[in-house]
Amino acid sequence: MRRIATPSIAIGFIFMFSLACAAQNGKVETVGPLTDSAVSEGVRQTLDSKGYRLTLDGGTPTCELWVRKSVPAQTKKDEGVTYPQLAESVLVGVVHFPQAAADFRGQRVPAGFYTLRYGLMPNDGNHLGAAPNRDFLLLIPAASDANPKATFKFQELMALSKSATGTKHPSPLSLVQADSGITAPSVSKDDQDHWIFSASMKLASGEELPFALVVKGTTQQ
Repeated sequence: MRRIATPSIAIGFIFMFSLACAAQNGKVETVGPLTDSAVSEGVRQTLDSKGYRLTLDGGTPTCELWVRKSVPAQTKKDEGVTYPQLAESVLVGVVHFPQAAADFRGQRVPAGFYTLRYGLMPNDGNHLGAAPNRDFLLLIPAASDANPKATFKFQELMALSKSATGTKHPSPLSLVQADSGITAPSVSKDDQDHWIFSASMKLASGEELPFALVVKGTTQQ
């Protein structure tokens, strides 16, 4: 005899399915302008008047992020680059970790404010397979990065980012391929336990550039 699911079983199934879906999607809330004096006034003036508060799997906010309102663009032709519109070392935004966090390498990042500057992983044998692509936003303690117009050579940028963790390695957050169909900021979890924040940034050219940033999760290497 064929057994028919009762309404209570069906409701229970729907509830469990909803919980599973919720576990894979965090929450994005809009916040006001960045006003904390831990970030220089010059940097704060370059940021959009709204930011984003991201709540992931812990139930408490993981970070807050503000994107620059107009990001200088410079097309490059480096091999294996996902975001050729971004110039190396350009300031993209600011992130605030209310509690200690970890970067893409798994290094501990103390609570606080950090500027986010674009950098490329060297295309050499020493970094082969370290990440799916070469694009990163590097964390720099806000107190060490007061001039939004500053540009840095590769080694200078790496040295600044190393001070975020006090280790021998810079502190990166991985930029991954964005969905071109992004319509609103969102955060989701992929099959590698990476929490990815997806949104768009406005380039100085007026173009809207979708981007996707791993805000929590480490390299599989």
